[in-house]
Amino acid sequence: MKDKTIMVVEDRGNTLKVISAILEDEGYHVLKATSGRQALETFNAHPSIQAVLSDLKMPGMDGLALFKQMQAIRRPPPFIIMTAYGTVKSAVQALKEGVVNYLIKPLDYDELIIVLEKVIHDHSLSQELQALKASIDPHEAFHEMIGADKKMKEIFERVRMVGPTDASVLIYGETGTGKELLARAIHLESRRHERPMVCINSAALSESLLEAELFGYVKGAFTGALGDRQGRLEMADQSTLFLDEIGHMSLQLQAKLLRFLQEMSFEPVGGSVTKRVDVRVIAATNLDLQQCIREGKFLSDLLYRLEVMPMRLPPLKDRSGDICLIADFFVRRMARQYDKKIDGITPDALKVLSAYRWPGNIRQLKNVIARSVILSRDTQLGVVDLPQDIVGDVTGAKQPGRVCLISSLPPDGVTLKDMELDLIRRTIAQCEGNKSLAARRLGISRKTLYEKIQRYGLDG
Repeated sequence: MKDKTIMVVEDRGNTLKVISAILEDEGYHVLKATSGRQALETFNAHPSIQAVLSDLKMPGMDGLALFKQMQAIRRPPPFIIMTAYGTVKSAVQALKEGVVNYLIKPLDYDELIIVLEKVIHDHSLSQELQALKASIDPHEAFHEMIGADKKMKEIFERVRMVGPTDASVLIYGETGTGKELLARAIHLESRRHERPMVCINSAALSESLLEAELFGYVKGAFTGALGDRQGRLEMADQSTLFLDEIGHMSLQLQAKLLRFLQEMSFEPVGGSVTKRVDVRVIAATNLDLQQCIREGKFLSDLLYRLEVMPMRLPPLKDRSGDICLIADFFVRRMARQYDKKIDGITPDALKVLSAYRWPGNIRQLKNVIARSVILSRDTQLGVVDLPQDIVGDVTGAKQPGRVCLISSLPPDGVTLKDMELDLIRRTIAQCEGNKSLAARRLGISRKTLYEKIQRYGLDG
């Protein structure tokens, strides 16, 4: 489960029902409101709402008025407007008032999910950064990056040197090492720091969606393009564009990006008018791009353009002296977040955390601390609160083996098809019909799960 609470405000009952069903199928907890007044009551009653999706034109209180009323109560979560193409001007005005994004009806539901995940992620990151500023020792942090290790101090010094320039930077690092935070630190050290950094993940979108997100598009460029849409490059004018997981970009898009970097101009998808922008590009990857070049998967000219200043973030296991510092920070922050009376970590627990290899790096450490804080019953986080697979890996204690799904085979055996059908049926039932969760537990994509459901006739 995404474990995120979304409020959807829509006066048309059928539309509200469809949007809510799609979001619930994605694992969101959806609160429904059919008017601005009802939405305000729901907003007052549920402080845990993490995003609001509201129609713009509604009888009585419209979407923008609702947003302003919520602002008067408390700082609202990310607020997304839904609007018909004819009222885009009003939606643009709403952006100036503080609404984070708008979607044009009829909705593209794939776009809806992408936009929701992005605004929630960005809002969560913003809250984390504020917490970091308020709680860490300034001698141990640099633009919200925690690290007293020599390797990190060298990185901080390099950021101070390269930040004020407009040089392209390519950040290398394993998944979860904090590449986006490093990119933000570079941006904050630059002359562009007064404008927000614009981010896009090259691995999260299909080639066509990524191209449209990056370069924008004009009305009629493809089915569903009901109006002109600004791309991330244009949004990042006079600012910084962060391209995460650049190694996953297709060769066709790499060539188009290379042309942009050479000329600082581009044409939106389906358009013929050339646009010029002033953008600094910071890219990141967890791949060996030289190996990708040898395999014909990455353009050498693009690498040379991006790698004016290469920077490498070390994995957490190579800066083990920072593990205790980072873990202690996460414990205190998670304790506040989950209203737990925990003020630190026991020495034994710190030893376990420091000795573990952390293949998922800081992201994994953060999730482990969050889970442990939630389950802890003491005022300090102890070894008993940590996941036992991590404790067992460090101490050598035996862990439970894999579960055997078949205790015995029938005399005539069983086909793989029957086993798969039964496993899918039982997993969906265990997930109470949530197909997104079931797909994750089965280790397959939701598209693959739906194909198997259709093939085996499990819809009925």
